[in-house]
Amino acid sequence: MRISDAERELVVAQLNAAVAEGRLTLSEFEERVDGVLRSRTFGEIEPYVGDLPQKGPIAVPDQLEIRNHSSNLKRQGRWSVPRRLLISTRAGSVKLDFTEAVFTTQLVQIQLEARSSSIDLVLPRGATADIDSIAPHASSLRQKVPAAYDTGAQGITFKINGEVRSSSVRVRYQRRFWRWRW
Repeated sequence: MRISDAERELVVAQLNAAVAEGRLTLSEFEERVDGVLRSRTFGEIEPYVGDLPQKGPIAVPDQLEIRNHSSNLKRQGRWSVPRRLLISTRAGSVKLDFTEAVFTTQLVQIQLEARSSSIDLVLPRGATADIDSIAPHASSLRQKVPAAYDTGAQGITFKINGEVRSSSVRVRYQRRFWRWRW
């Protein structure tokens, strides 16, 4: 199979990283780069990178368990969201900000187990949530985003269930005022 210019550049970047790690000398690097740039197929490139470790993307786990006990836990910024989140908190506060997160699926399932805690889920614009499967006991549930069955939205859908006791759960979009966001 023929190789494109962009794929050749990726191989040269891999060789450059090998020099930086001390796996190749400068003369070996020059020889290999010269050979890669002359190659037309993937088979011709194999001898130049076959003895180097391959670095691929790290897979996102299918499930992430978040445990919190008498603490404040906050997750924000760019992070990978698995298909299933398990949140267990006791006498603490959990805030998960999904506005800049990277999603692996269109459906995110969140299982809650909370006692005397507060959980704040900040969803990206266009996302929907279903909190009807949460069993509250002396708790408050507030949903400020549309439910998946109310709209025909094409965005990310959050299915939230579990049991909360003496806790508060809030599902909302990010608030904005001029340049501030919270």
